[in-house]
Amino acid sequence: MFKDRQQRERLIRSLFFGIALASITILSLIVLFLFMEGVPIFKVVSVTDFLFGKSWYPTSDPPDFGIFPLIVASISVTLLSSALAIPLGVMTAIYLAEIASFKFREVVKPIVELLAALPSVVIGFFGMVVVAPFLQSVFDIPTGLNLFNASLMLAFMSIPTICSISEDAIYSVSQEIKEASLALGATHWQTIHRVIIPASLSGITTAIILGMSRAIGETMVVLMVAGGATLIPTSIFDPVRPMPASIAAEMAEAPFGGNHYHALFAIGIVLFCFTLVFNIIAEHVAHKYRQVGSATL
Repeated sequence: MFKDRQQRERLIRSLFFGIALASITILSLIVLFLFMEGVPIFKVVSVTDFLFGKSWYPTSDPPDFGIFPLIVASISVTLLSSALAIPLGVMTAIYLAEIASFKFREVVKPIVELLAALPSVVIGFFGMVVVAPFLQSVFDIPTGLNLFNASLMLAFMSIPTICSISEDAIYSVSQEIKEASLALGATHWQTIHRVIIPASLSGITTAIILGMSRAIGETMVVLMVAGGATLIPTSIFDPVRPMPASIAAEMAEAPFGGNHYHALFAIGIVLFCFTLVFNIIAEHVAHKYRQVGSATL
């Protein structure tokens, strides 16, 4: 009986190890392919000119492969969408976890999570057909397809992720900690502000970073509503072209194995590095605040 149990445990461990190894292998091959196809462009243009060049005209003669406007557009859209999504997502999570009634939470929480499943093309279509004409008429601007529109749509996409993960982190704070704070004379708001939020800061930070990672890597929404201009924006109402939009718009037109083709893969490398940095920061911050929270409690 004991030997059979040991054999089953070894089989289960081997199964999970095989699945994890397959996932890591597939991811490694994707990254390897990305670098194999993107690095050759640096034989034509230097890394500095590629990253900080202000002209992206890959089909001109001679071509220009400067992606600085694309990087600025991606960062601008991500920061503006985060400025909109983070307060709304976190405050909604606090309300659902600590203020709303149980019945209200049971109704609203699935709806919030369902919003995260909306296809990005639907959100992009809404931004292009409804939001763009509204912005154009209200602010009297040449086009409603701009940085602000893209940021609104990305914020709409990021809020469910931030809200859902933050709400789970806040709701999982030990009930004994809350009761101890209230027993010492703290009000409900003081308990939320000084006890619950610091105790759940690890999960909230992770939710914020994941929401930002989704925003910077989103393709369809920015392709449809950002405007598509490869220029450095001077206003939130300027049309822009983030890195994912350039890859999606131009890959079908780029000759296989040509400089344009390799440049688009190099943009993918830059985008991969941005996402990797976001995830490393999320892991570091989550681990740091988890340790601080544990030491405090």
